Amino acid sequence: MRRLHFFFLLFFLLTACAPQIPANTGVEGQVTIGPMCPVVRQGQECPDKSYQATLGILTTRGRQVKQFTTDTLGNFRIPLAPGSYILHPQTPANQPMPIGRDQPFSVVQGQFTQIKVIYDSGIR
Repeated sequence: MRRLHFFFLLFFLLTACAPQIPANTGVEGQVTIGPMCPVVRQGQECPDKSYQATLGILTTRGRQVKQFTTDTLGNFRIPLAPGSYILHPQTPANQPMPIGRDQPFSVVQGQFTQIKVIYDSGIR
């Protein structure tokens, strides 16, 4: 019986001391890929397209905090504690392209930082 009380107390202490991430604080944005046309002619549009991607969020020292996949339209919304981070677009396994660039960003209490991620398709 004492052992059971000990485990409940331990569970309570661990959950009470865990860092709480506010629901209204983090990073959000959209991922696109382009160019999508091998040759673009004047007067002809060739917009970038939404892209479902896997992204990592790193500390400024390079430790991964979170990894996630965007929805099919490339949208994401990730709660994070306030601080400085790096958004790391991941290249699909065993492929040289598409590729995205790391983007440093900061999260402020009570706000979602907006980020647009653009993958280079490699089409030229």
